[in-house]
Amino acid sequence: MAYQITSQCISCDLCLSVCPTNAVKVIDGNHWIDPELCTNCFGSVYSVPQCKAGCPTCTGCVKQPNDYWEGWFANYNRSLAKLTKKQDYWERWFNYYSKTFSEKLSRHQSEVIGVSG
Repeated sequence: MAYQITSQCISCDLCLSVCPTNAVKVIDGNHWIDPELCTNCFGSVYSVPQCKAGCPTCTGCVKQPNDYWEGWFANYNRSLAKLTKKQDYWERWFNYYSKTFSEKLSRHQSEVIGVSG
């Protein structure tokens, strides 16, 4: 399965210098990976594809799915991961807000009780 360069690419050219098979090409200012030359760095001294490992955007170079369903599930899992992270964010925000609100409410109640008592 070859990798492909996405629209998230910032044209930093790091992938050009790290690719051991020179599969990364620039044509008309657009970066792309020649699937005929890309070996995913398999059989080399590297344990991970260097274009992916060196990409500063983390999404500028991604695995190209072999078939429709593999691509569909990859997109689904990426979307699910983003939603899960957002859920954690909102849960943390709610917990913080409710804690802060509870503290303010307790202070206010103690002030009211202190004034009337």
